[in-house]
Amino acid sequence: MANVSVAAEWQLLYNRYYRKPELYPLRWKNIDLSRNKVACAPFGGPIAVIRDDSKIVQLYSESALRKLRIFTSSGVLISDTVWKNPGGRLIGMSWTEDQTLICIVQDGTVYRYNIHAELIEPNVTLGKECFEQNVVECIFWGNGVVCLTEGGLLFCIPDFKVMRPCQLAETGAEDLPNCMAVIEPKYTVSGNVEVLVGVGDGILIVDEDGVQRVDGEAVQGPVQKMVVSWDGKYLAIFTHDGRILVTDINFKGVLLEYNCESALPPEQLAWCGLDSVLLYWDDTPLLMVGPRGDPVHYFYDEPLLLIPECDGVRILSNTSLEFLQRVPDSTVSIFKIGSTSPAALLYDALDHFDRRSAKADENLRLIQSSLPEAVEACIDAAGHEFDVSRQRTLLRAASYGQAFCSTFQRDRIQEMCKTLRVLNAVRDPDIGIPLSINQYKLLTPSVLIARLINAHRHLLALRISEYVGMNQEVVIMHWACSKITASLAIPDATLLEILLDKLKLCRGISYAAVAAHADKNGRRKLAAMLIEHEPRSSKQVPLLLSIGEEDTALMKATESGDSDLVYLVLFHIWQKRPPLEFFGMIQARPLPRDLFISYARRDTLSERLERSYKGQDMVHHLDVFALVLVAIELLVVIYLIMVVKMKLLSTMAELVDLYYSVNYPFHGSKKFTGVGSPYGSKILI
Repeated sequence: MANVSVAAEWQLLYNRYYRKPELYPLRWKNIDLSRNKVACAPFGGPIAVIRDDSKIVQLYSESALRKLRIFTSSGVLISDTVWKNPGGRLIGMSWTEDQTLICIVQDGTVYRYNIHAELIEPNVTLGKECFEQNVVECIFWGNGVVCLTEGGLLFCIPDFKVMRPCQLAETGAEDLPNCMAVIEPKYTVSGNVEVLVGVGDGILIVDEDGVQRVDGEAVQGPVQKMVVSWDGKYLAIFTHDGRILVTDINFKGVLLEYNCESALPPEQLAWCGLDSVLLYWDDTPLLMVGPRGDPVHYFYDEPLLLIPECDGVRILSNTSLEFLQRVPDSTVSIFKIGSTSPAALLYDALDHFDRRSAKADENLRLIQSSLPEAVEACIDAAGHEFDVSRQRTLLRAASYGQAFCSTFQRDRIQEMCKTLRVLNAVRDPDIGIPLSINQYKLLTPSVLIARLINAHRHLLALRISEYVGMNQEVVIMHWACSKITASLAIPDATLLEILLDKLKLCRGISYAAVAAHADKNGRRKLAAMLIEHEPRSSKQVPLLLSIGEEDTALMKATESGDSDLVYLVLFHIWQKRPPLEFFGMIQARPLPRDLFISYARRDTLSERLERSYKGQDMVHHLDVFALVLVAIELLVVIYLIMVVKMKLLSTMAELVDLYYSVNYPFHGSKKFTGVGSPYGSKILI
């Protein structure tokens, strides 16, 4: 019965089964997709929603001000902001690979927002021509965009990380294109963006260097809609007469042809993996067409948005999020009605074992030779399930079969359990990242952790990184910097205790980087306290210099015994402070003083002249300073000699006075002291 209930949810398209489980009932309220522009990030990413200013809509209890709102895939609000950007209507909106929201307005200005609805400066413009002609359409792909103007010009940003707009070759067409599709640079021979433009009765391939017309069986009349497959190998085309065609990207032959009931172009055309194509019109069922056989219809009574993924399509409605995908072969082999595959018998054997039936042993004997394949199928099927109870049952079946299979790799179940724990954690509705296992492998754990960090899910990111054996320093560092930014009202001493309590969890973490962030946010005192905990002088000293702690930097550099660090501090102070203050600072420190004098003495006259010629008179000052130091040392020696001599003369004068006072007590009325003695002048001389 369990197999029947599972397989009853499937739809058969030719010889392949498809399923459409619900991922989340959406938590948002009063969101109507037909009244808003919506952008959904791939890999279970966030959803951006803003009221469509090109439509006349009725306002209910909402403000007249347009708000850009960002939700998780489960409909939980992450952030929002009032849209106040100039430049005309919002033409296009999409997410980049690093989850930056790109918004392009009518005059060609590109606005960027992070996941917290914070505007990222600076804004970028597509150019003067784009500003004069206005943008009418945008086609996004993973990390770039192509924009079409009212004059038929094409402008492209190949990479949002670089943000360098360029103009593509002119098509020469009199009218605007019927449709466009983009072949990403990684799938083209030239390595540049290629745009498929449907004009007139054919298709043009446009890039920066020129325009090429397409000839082939698939192009036999005006094209209304086009979309390139996820891997860049196939192209789905909706023609003027209501046919859906699938051809390879080189237009060498038609792989699929189906006559639709409507000649009107669909509002949305999307690939479901690589095996089928979805077409969506308003007020009609969602149509899925495969290579052969009858299509499949899905009925909805609310507007939809199709979000292509590498292994299926997420279907977003006003109330729910579903995932349409081809049923994996391992799942089909277990749950298909009437299946007698080894995996199905192993799954059935577990059911008999739980009921303490002897039939369990019979099933195991039947599949003894194929037991490793059956165990592997159960493990693979568990990985593709979204239902936790079904995951657990399939893994129990695999573990049960593994006990009777000595040749099976023992850590395979453990690896799958670890993967599923990560996936189930991020699929939680409070987190709202409904990744499939194929998406998780393509995205990689490091990128998933980075996305959790950017969403300020630091605790979950820390636990996942610890669980999968990845470095936790990145998570703790980002948390510390975010804590500093968000804790402006907390005193420095209190915040320091909070930070140190977490930073000590990761051995070898860079306190200097956290201190630099504190200094950047105007908390110089906190930065100075944090840098005291940095054990590496090579990172400690430069930051101390940057926050104006030259004395401390010189002390730390001297204590490290690293001459390069000492020279770094010396030359920095020499440029920042007056010479006399600089001389006084290093005079009491033997190591810096000796290194500076040694550097000044090593410099040759030719080098000094060369640097002086280049306008760098620092060496001249160094030589002068060295000479001054030598002169000071000589003066000190002379002074000491004079002091000793004066003390000797004073002692001799006192002895002479004593002699005259004893031998000539009545010689004059004056006391014989120094100048008053008959020999005083000679003695002083």
